[in-house]
Amino acid sequence: MAMGRKHEKARLKVQERLNAMKDQALRNKLGQFPTPTPLACDIIRLALSLLPHEQGIRFLEPGFGTGAFYSALLQNVPKSRVEIATGYEIDAHYVEPNDRLWKDTGLHLRLADFTRAAPPDNETDKYNLVACNPPYVRHHHLGKSQKQELQAIISQKLKFQMNGLSGLYTYFLVLSQLWMSPGAVGAWLIPSEFMDVNYGRQVKKFLIQRVTLDRIHRFDPNEVQFEDALVSSAVVVFRNAPPSAEHRVEFSYGGTLNKPNVSTFVGLDQLYNTRKWTHLPHRTTKHNNEDNPNTLANLFTIKRGLATGCNSFFVLTAEQVQEHSLPERFLRPILPSPRELENNEILADADGEPAIPKRRYLLSCDLSKEQIQARYMSLWHYLEHGKQEGIHERYLCRHREPWYCQENRPPAPFLCTYMGRSSAKSESPFRFLLNHSRATAANVYLMLYPKPELATLLKSTPGLSTAIWKALSSVTKESLVGHGRTYGGGLHKLEPKELANIPAKVILRVLPEGTTLRSQHQLLLFAP
Repeated sequence: MAMGRKHEKARLKVQERLNAMKDQALRNKLGQFPTPTPLACDIIRLALSLLPHEQGIRFLEPGFGTGAFYSALLQNVPKSRVEIATGYEIDAHYVEPNDRLWKDTGLHLRLADFTRAAPPDNETDKYNLVACNPPYVRHHHLGKSQKQELQAIISQKLKFQMNGLSGLYTYFLVLSQLWMSPGAVGAWLIPSEFMDVNYGRQVKKFLIQRVTLDRIHRFDPNEVQFEDALVSSAVVVFRNAPPSAEHRVEFSYGGTLNKPNVSTFVGLDQLYNTRKWTHLPHRTTKHNNEDNPNTLANLFTIKRGLATGCNSFFVLTAEQVQEHSLPERFLRPILPSPRELENNEILADADGEPAIPKRRYLLSCDLSKEQIQARYMSLWHYLEHGKQEGIHERYLCRHREPWYCQENRPPAPFLCTYMGRSSAKSESPFRFLLNHSRATAANVYLMLYPKPELATLLKSTPGLSTAIWKALSSVTKESLVGHGRTYGGGLHKLEPKELANIPAKVILRVLPEGTTLRSQHQLLLFAP
């Protein structure tokens, strides 16, 4: 164990040197976020507690990096207990330093892609302890053929289907079962987003049905575990064994792995019926509104604001419009970023434009380039400049015809910010806006369009828009955050479907008595 501490000091120096050789953007793209030493040790100690005392250890670290978990293992068990240790690392950048660092420990380090490596054929050659901080690479950084290959491997070898939007780290976790002996322990440090998002449903299915899930600890998003990544992290520990019907999983939150702020045990039946696992254990409010008609979805069609493909090119200030002499007919007002709006009520001038200091205009044109060149030379020059900058080759632009024509997003009377953090000015991370103008909004907003019955009521009832806006603004932080998702650094997000699941009681209470909408849900108004 003393040897382990000596190696850890050397490993940290190697890690620091290797990090300095790559810029932050590249490491983010590759999903390389080194595991802090204390956390690696906590995870290894937890995993060891699930193995029989003094059992020989066959150790595997699939995303080796510089070997944070291997180092933690050597600090916590005598070297004589480690029968074999294997690491997989795809980045050649790490191999030579690792060879020098670990040459006297018996480590077998493979320069290879773990997801494509062949697992041992014999059970006796498999591993009883797998620990990993896998690369956090989002699905859109994976090529189509790579995703198809990964899905095919899991389907063929594990008879299990993965969602096409899964990040690389989920494939590492699921594939590891092929390398684990019966009863082996797997300990994983992964982003907690799988607990809420759609692609995570298959990961949760794997954890509930294919293995015995022992514990999930979710760190407080305000206490980011990685200095160089804004990602909310979770530790997932399971054993390679079928779960018993009465098995209960420990969910803990906040603090440290050894001393969480709160902890509880949850039965598998409850997990099957819990859509968002981040509600466990610190939130006790039940959110079963997907099947409940008395939600905002019953009153509003909620859409994300439009995505331009390049705001710096398509969203212009009045000065930029004048500088490039762009035709007014191809410009429409669009709200600026929420941080540029001091007030949550957007008034309008006589032309319907938002009465705000920093106005913005969205450029969109459906004419062909030949028509533009013949009639609007200044616009043609601006678009040609965009082509020189490669704007037309960006993902959204190249999937539009023509590439400079935006999707239609009419102005919405009510908006909600898509993401945010709590601040000294506002405890809630989200803002609701009342929009009197004809300005549309970009995808940093959610746009709430009243459904026909409510739209008719709004037209005939003076002051109702303001009452509904104030009612929306009264929705509690707990409800908004509970229905959304939370990331590192205390960042909260709400997708349209998540906002749509908010109970509609606050809105129904401000509707005029006797109206059809109110009477349809009269019982809801007096529900506890």
